Amino acid sequence: MLFYEPRSRDKGILPHDPFKALIAPRPIGWVSTINTAGAVNLAPYSFFNAFSERPPIIGFSSAGLKDSATFAQETGEFVWNMPVYGLREAMNLTAAPLPAGQSEFDFAGLATAPSVLVKPPRVKASPAALECVVIEVKRLSDRHGAPVDNWLVLGEVVGVHIEEAFIKNGMVDMAAMQPIARCGYEDYVVADRVFSMKRPPRLRPDGTLER
Repeated sequence: MLFYEPRSRDKGILPHDPFKALIAPRPIGWVSTINTAGAVNLAPYSFFNAFSERPPIIGFSSAGLKDSATFAQETGEFVWNMPVYGLREAMNLTAAPLPAGQSEFDFAGLATAPSVLVKPPRVKASPAALECVVIEVKRLSDRHGAPVDNWLVLGEVVGVHIEEAFIKNGMVDMAAMQPIARCGYEDYVVADRVFSMKRPPRLRPDGTLER
């Protein structure tokens, strides 16, 4: 088995850093924000996930204080929009480094939809969205305590949008929704097949499993 320390990777064997390919698949933080002047931004983030259920908290990490992190910090709000297979090309277009002031929504041909409790708009075509209020913007540090140019934005979910067509028997049909996830390099995966497993039962004081 190959072993290496991150700063001493043999680029002859691994010319491209596999770190993000190993932490995969990762949900994509397709984040819409607005600043105090009313400018709207939409961008996908490779580092994104959920961190708490009660209260529901999600977060994304920005390499540098880009518009999404800056706008979220400025107004205290953001919206996560679910990227699905049918929106893959549009989502990818919103990652383009556009000139300041140019709309990613317009560039990608995406219509907006109003949120209910926060000001940033939603991606109208997305089948699910989470309205969030920022609770923390934290600059990350390395193990030695030295700050790095990566910023973690955490938000509490205050509103949930789900397209009703994907709710079946009281649950969200994820396979029908077809969310896409990041796999590193230029690779993605689509969740179009799911399987279920029940959690193991609790252990009794004598070490046997409850049935």
